[in-house]
Amino acid sequence: MYDIKWIRENAEIFDSGRARRGLEPLSTQLLAFDDARRAAIGELQRAQERRNAASKEIGAAMKAGDAARAEALKAEVATIKENWPALEEAERFAIAELDAALAAIPNTPLDEVPDGADENDNVEVARWGEPRVFDFTPKEHFEIGEGLGLMDFETAAKISGARFVVNKGGLARLERALAQFMLDLHTNEHDYIEVSPPLLVRDDAMFGTAQLPKFRDDQFSVTAGRPPEGNSGPITWGHEELTWGNEKLSWGSNYWLIPTAEVPLTNLVRESILDEAQLPMRMTAGTYCFRAEAGAAGKDTRGMIRQHQFYKVELVSITTPEDSLEEHERMTGCAEKVLQLLELPYRKVVLCTGDMGFASQKTYDLEVWLPGQGKYREISSCSVCGDFQARRMNARYRPSESKGPRFVHTLNGSGVAVGRAMVAVLENYQQADGSVDVPRVLRPYMGGLTRIPS
Repeated sequence: MYDIKWIRENAEIFDSGRARRGLEPLSTQLLAFDDARRAAIGELQRAQERRNAASKEIGAAMKAGDAARAEALKAEVATIKENWPALEEAERFAIAELDAALAAIPNTPLDEVPDGADENDNVEVARWGEPRVFDFTPKEHFEIGEGLGLMDFETAAKISGARFVVNKGGLARLERALAQFMLDLHTNEHDYIEVSPPLLVRDDAMFGTAQLPKFRDDQFSVTAGRPPEGNSGPITWGHEELTWGNEKLSWGSNYWLIPTAEVPLTNLVRESILDEAQLPMRMTAGTYCFRAEAGAAGKDTRGMIRQHQFYKVELVSITTPEDSLEEHERMTGCAEKVLQLLELPYRKVVLCTGDMGFASQKTYDLEVWLPGQGKYREISSCSVCGDFQARRMNARYRPSESKGPRFVHTLNGSGVAVGRAMVAVLENYQQADGSVDVPRVLRPYMGGLTRIPS
């Protein structure tokens, strides 16, 4: 989220950043909103000052025996009091209008991010491993899983609908083994502290990491108990409240299933001032994640690539501004190490301005080779967000050699998506007879099992 003062002082830079994302200039409109906010605040302050002054003048007039003057002043105070609610409402509206506009603006890309319109303009920066040469036609992961009788989409659909799966036996254990391996790697070798966070979060947590309000339709909302009697329909986002049908719900009565552990992990530092000695703060969590995939109709309808519920190991770092870019390289390297130890070929790309996420300043994607599809697919995305999320959360730190607190910088990345890692293992380690070899690094987590089925 932006500081309107910065936009006022750097309007050209702000609009140039928007242009790189393919967006129209917005500084003029935002500054007009800010002017209206300033005017509303000023009018309320002047009314309050005049009320206070008039109240004192009433006492002076009465002391001087000037009854007419005192009555005129009382009438003036009464008029100010009568107009006060309208002035307060004008101030609230002006502030909310500006805040809503600022909340919907994406982060500005770093200068080094390549310009581009979409994923076709992303730039490959590295490649690791050689794709395996098969002496048979490799299958896609869902063909392998269904062939083993251990991956069941049909039953999952009966229970929960489309984009869910039931994994059983060796595949369920493989999923668990992948997550345990990743968490052990990141905590034992990469200096992350493991966290077990809530999977349900409130509105302000989702706002802090920028899932709300812009991406509300991509989330799963949850309300305690039944919806209000006689009301139905979607929950809609407002400046200060949520509504269900025509009945207002108090702010905070709604919960959201996390789309990624980035949300609770990053919000652990919201509304706080850390000591610089506490930074960098590195956290990891293995959690289920939930996404409505509202914009993914017709995409990856078969298999586990795009599910409403999936398991992911997340990495989050909280740093100083001076260290955030170096931390971004480090975090991406931690995710790469997962794929290297699993011996999965992958490539590293930097996302262009037209494909990067809303809160990101710069993003690396790691794309793993899937022989069943014959192409690379994203398995990890690592982003540096600068102070964009910190401003939304009011997360700051106190520099050791400075008096005033500064906003922290936040980073997040997949370390990696467990479901997609399982997809990659199934496709890269498949055998001609339909079985799947277990990667060497996972065998201790599989009780020594070397092949599925054993």
